[in-house]
Amino acid sequence: MPKARNLVFKKLLEMKLTTRNEQNRFVLTDPLGLLRKWASYNRYDLVNKFLGYSTIEGEIDLLIGKLASLDLKYSLSGLVAAWLVAPFLQPRDFHLYVSSEDTAAKIARRLELNPTPMGGKVNFVLPYDEGVFYGTQLVRGVKIVSNVQLYVDLYNAPSRGGKPASEILEQILKEWKEAKEMQPKILS
Repeated sequence: MPKARNLVFKKLLEMKLTTRNEQNRFVLTDPLGLLRKWASYNRYDLVNKFLGYSTIEGEIDLLIGKLASLDLKYSLSGLVAAWLVAPFLQPRDFHLYVSSEDTAAKIARRLELNPTPMGGKVNFVLPYDEGVFYGTQLVRGVKIVSNVQLYVDLYNAPSRGGKPASEILEQILKEWKEAKEMQPKILS
């Protein structure tokens, strides 16, 4: 792992997205540029495995309520997560990262979902990297990926992802600004 980490830091230095501070620690010089670059290269629909399920439940709020009662490892992403974080668009389907097919099956049983070969309203996503669970947040009792992960997932989403991605990016920038304002000021 240290060798891979060193390669990443070297590449970030070459791309002028990071620098070293006085303590020789890496500091991002362009976090927004890095986020946009990551999002543009991420292919959510190609790198993850999807398990499609159908439901007779027509109300998104009812499914969210059922999901909130589950104590399993999952993290909601996609348009429903965007709708919960920055409501502006009524979503049609669910995308949930799960750590295993077993977890997907448990959630499906509890939500009374049925497997479907294509086009399910609920899609369990087996991530290529467990990092999608980093920074999971709780919104209305439901576990949702971090806003950064949500933006990356929506950026290249095949349908209707552009506007929600922009809305989530606005949320991220607001959070970064607030965090920066809360940092103690160093007087010289």
